[in-house]
Amino acid sequence: MDSYDHLEIRCPRLGHELQFSYCRRESGELPCHRTVRCWQVFFPVEAHLRKILTAAQWEIFSRQGPPDKMTTLIDLVEQAKGRVKSKA
Repeated sequence: MDSYDHLEIRCPRLGHELQFSYCRRESGELPCHRTVRCWQVFFPVEAHLRKILTAAQWEIFSRQGPPDKMTTLIDLVEQAKGRVKSKA
């Protein structure tokens, strides 16, 4: 377990509290593209990620950007459909 995994913040993307452990693996084997921006005020997150990621993973992570708006909208629509179905 990562030493920072238990820390919690409010996620600006998801709108609720979550732990660093989620952010660290949000994109499968890579952290969320916003991890450094969200966590940098709490601990030296960039240095920590450089330590725990391989050089190849860091390279991919550092080059990733946010998903384009169309992808984000499609994801939001799918999430809304799922919520409607679960209420029915």
